[in-house]
Amino acid sequence: MKITVIGAGNVGASAALRIAEKQLANQVVLIDIVEGIPQGKALDMYEAGPVDLFDTRVFGSNDYKDSADSDIILITAGLARKPGMSREDLLMKNTVIVRDVTTQVMKYSS
Repeated sequence: MKITVIGAGNVGASAALRIAEKQLANQVVLIDIVEGIPQGKALDMYEAGPVDLFDTRVFGSNDYKDSADSDIILITAGLARKPGMSREDLLMKNTVIVRDVTTQVMKYSS
């Protein structure tokens, strides 16, 4: 089974790690738009496998193509609420992010 987590922030990285630790998939792909972040976090998780006794392959990417053939796609991407930002403003910004992510993922999903 392949699970892709989109968004390598605190929530996404934590979700990817728990998926790997519980061995809920053979492969976990962590995708983010910030270059180097998903790759670094995925490498840390992958190298923790022998210590934490899991062998799930964890891979980081900035390319939505790597979500192809996923059995599950978990979207955690979004902005955090900033000082002075209303909940409605946050909702509007995150709606755009989720729409854009979904559009990208659909290009590579079967």
